[in-house]
Amino acid sequence: MKDDQKQKAKREKETDRTNPEEEILFTSLRAQAWEEFHGQKQVKESLKITISAAKKRKESIEHILLYGPPGLGKTTLSHLIAKEMGSNIRVTSGPAIERAGDLASILTNLEKGDLLFIDEIHRLNKVVEETLYPAMEDYALDIVLGKGPSARTLRLDLAQFTIIGATTRIGLLSAPLRDRFGVVHRLNFYTPEELEGIIISASRKLSVPIDKESIEELAKRARGTPRIALKLLKRARDFVQVKGEGKITKDLVREALKLLEVDNLGLDNSDRRFVKAIIEKHGGGPVGVETIAASISEDIGTIEEVVEPYLLQIGFLKRTNRGRVATKAAYEHLGLKFIEENKNQQKLL
Repeated sequence: MKDDQKQKAKREKETDRTNPEEEILFTSLRAQAWEEFHGQKQVKESLKITISAAKKRKESIEHILLYGPPGLGKTTLSHLIAKEMGSNIRVTSGPAIERAGDLASILTNLEKGDLLFIDEIHRLNKVVEETLYPAMEDYALDIVLGKGPSARTLRLDLAQFTIIGATTRIGLLSAPLRDRFGVVHRLNFYTPEELEGIIISASRKLSVPIDKESIEELAKRARGTPRIALKLLKRARDFVQVKGEGKITKDLVREALKLLEVDNLGLDNSDRRFVKAIIEKHGGGPVGVETIAASISEDIGTIEEVVEPYLLQIGFLKRTNRGRVATKAAYEHLGLKFIEENKNQQKLL
């Protein structure tokens, strides 16, 4: 009987460990207080002042726009703002609000001081966006009743609320919508030291022992992004629970990352395929992104939003008027010879 109970407990433990609901785990690892949120120092200080001033005036804070690459903490910051204000937060996304009626339903259910977080706000429908303008400025909704000559406009008053918009592509946000945000902040990539703090905090929440060298190794390969750091930590945890003795060590981390094809700079197989395509198939560039996308069978949006930002940041890629160009550092990292022809070609650019 006891053996059956032990086997059942073991199966339950294994099921918990391999739970595919990644977002639930990410949510549990998010910072729950300002002190737990590492990095983005200037953004945090500015938001603290905005929140303190609003609380002293007993008003809702101004509408906030957070932008930057994915995985840097825009959603986490919005929850921290709501917690600091003592307000409820409603979470939605641009693609989820298909019609003006959907937006009206959400806004009329908000109470005074509530926050509405809209992720990927640049993907809002144009009609929905125009409905949002009076709601943001005058806390009112203009609804058209009826059709034709008998149509009339009804204005509904809304409780004072705050919209927190998040976007990875602020350039796609229309100027009228962007100008209605009183507070605009860009989130930048994290330093390895800041990522180390995030990994330490997450390892405690996961109850997995990890040494200092392993933390440094994971932080170095996380591409300056907390979401990737947490993902690598979880994969390392899975690896050591199967191959090791439950403790994350540097050697096991390297073995795990080798299995994931993540190199010492954080480049994965997609990144290396992209750079190699420029070098080996197109002589190092310049070459258009459409051509590269076709040659490696990858989506253009994925290349521009996921692959290129980090390669540009570490100096492996140049964007020119004539196309993409691989730099000397990219050749050296891949162990390829940077021939004189490529050097002269880049000088012309």
